[in-house]
This record gives sequence, C-alpha cells and structure tokens, in this order.
Amino acid sequence: MGAFGRALGRMAYLADRAFELISSAHERGRLAHAFLISGANGSGKENLAARMVQLVNGGGASAGFDLFGDPVVVETPLLDELESGWVRIIRPRKKSRRITVDEIRDLEGTLHLAAPGGACKVGVITEADRMNDQAANAFLKTLEEPPQNTLLLLLTENPQRLLPTILSRCVRLPLLGGQALLADGGGELVAALNATALRGFGTPIAALHMKAAFSGFLATVRERVDLAAKAAEKEEVAVYRDATDGAWLKEREDFHKAAAEAEYLECRSRLFDVLMAWMADLLRMKVSASGLDFPESAESLRRIADGETEGRLLKRMEALDSLRRTLETNAFEPLAIEVGFLKAFG
Repeated sequence: MGAFGRALGRMAYLADRAFELISSAHERGRLAHAFLISGANGSGKENLAARMVQLVNGGGASAGFDLFGDPVVVETPLLDELESGWVRIIRPRKKSRRITVDEIRDLEGTLHLAAPGGACKVGVITEADRMNDQAANAFLKTLEEPPQNTLLLLLTENPQRLLPTILSRCVRLPLLGGQALLADGGGELVAALNATALRGFGTPIAALHMKAAFSGFLATVRERVDLAAKAAEKEEVAVYRDATDGAWLKEREDFHKAAAEAEYLECRSRLFDVLMAWMADLLRMKVSASGLDFPESAESLRRIADGETEGRLLKRMEALDSLRRTLETNAFEPLAIEVGFLKAFG
C-alpha cells in the first residue's frame, strides 16, 4: 500500500482535502490502485470518485481564465456521466439491491482489456457493501492481482460490512461531513463530548468519562435494535407458527439476530464518524482552518484546542482511527473502547 496509503488511512477528511492529497500522490506517481471511499450520505463520495476518474485520465483540467483574469470554474460532472468503455460504474440496480458475481466478472473483463492511448481503466462500485458473497470473493481476486493501469474505487456508507480481506487491500479514505453526522443521536453525542471534555481533557480520568459517555450511546442503540428484532420475530411467530415447521422459525430467529447486529454495527460506525469529526474539528480550530463540521460547538472546541498541540491532536486522531480498525475485527468491544479512549483522550 505504501507510506502514502498508510498515512491517508489514519485520518478522515473533507472531500476537497482528500482530493488534494490524492492529486499530490498522482503527480509523484505514487497513486494506489484501489481506494475505499467511505462516509455518510452527503459527504461527497461520488463527487470525489468523479474527480479521481478525471484526474487519472487527464480530464478536469483548468479551463483557463476569463476576460478579467479570474480562473474559470468547471463543475465536476456526475459520476454516471463519466461512464465509458474504460470507465465502468456498478450500482445495486436489481430488485434485491445486491451486486452480483456476474456484474463483477463483467467488470473484470473490461479491466483486462488493453485501453487505447494508455488510458487508465477505472472500476467504480457504489454501495460496495451490497456485493453478495460470490461477488465479494470474485472482486477480491481482482484486488489481489490487479490488471496494469487500473484504478478501483469502492464507495460505501458501511465499510464494516465488507470482507476484512477487501478492507486490507484498499487505501482507506473515510470522509467527514454529510447529513448523518448530527442525525440519530449525533447531535446529542456532540453535546455530551463538549460537556465532558470541558470538565477536563487529556487525563486518564477525563478519557474514562468520555468513554462512559460514548458507551452510553452505544448501549442505547443496542437496546433499541434488539427490541426491534425481538418484536419482528414475535410477529412472525404469531403469524406462521401453525403454518410452518420449527426449523424455518429457527432460521428466521437467526435472521433477525443477524439483522440486529448489522444495524448495530452501522449505527456504531455512524457514531464513530461523529467522534472522528469532533476530533478533526479540534485540529481545525488549532490550526485556524475553516470548514468545521460542528460550527455551533466552536466556542467549546476553542477552549479545548487551546490546551493541545497540533502534533498531539494528530496522534489522538491516529489513536481513534486505530480503535476503529480494531472494532472492525472480532475484538471484545468494551475492552477495545476503554483502551482506545485512554490512548485517544488520555
């Protein structure tokens, strides 16, 4: 993956900043062959992918200057408008909302052809977590042995649903922003983080207080999704108990448990996005950068950031990203969160 990929994967960015870093790597001939672009709805995943497609194939260049000497701004086209013989966009279009193995194999066929004029062949998979098992395993082979002169882009709101082997072979590019940050408890989490941090920041006791606040939100999510799953299962049992056998009902019980776990992991990922964005705002305040995700918290963030150094905040963000990766494994969640918060906030 290279040093650039490892550094990029440690931190979440606004889409514009991510593109600046990608452009710099491209200019140095150090661009990776596969990126996983993740983030909430509205964070700019598709726009960033479109800009990357233009970048590798020489599009999106400056349109020059107008009569007054100002640069002409060229809007990035929609991602689907860039699809061509050598740029393939795969979406979950079927009724099942799944991406099938046939679609992945069709993409592979394109990537193994020789593009004219040395053009870069690009495969973009939106909602990549919608690949079924066969599709994911087929795509993994492409990641392991990518054809020459190709760029693979996976876009998803739910990276935790992808195979760990796919995650490990992509440069992780989590984006900040989007509509989901303050939704579904995000605003309440930000308020809790502000209040807890203002009572003390940078000590083990403060870290444990912040861990308790975050764990409290996770416990609420867990209770909600488990209750919803049990209610759905109870409703099915009442309807089908006399019309089917016990084996089918046991399968449905397992289905609802798995669905509850998937929803919990999705909600946990979203709350973690809030946590990362909050820490990133601290760094922006420290370096007087614009583009806060939580501008209404600027006064609280300023008071916290004043007591930190830029280097220390970067290390805190790296610790949070390390915790995120740990949670995507089978690690024991309470212990992982406690250790991670002590490193990030202690």
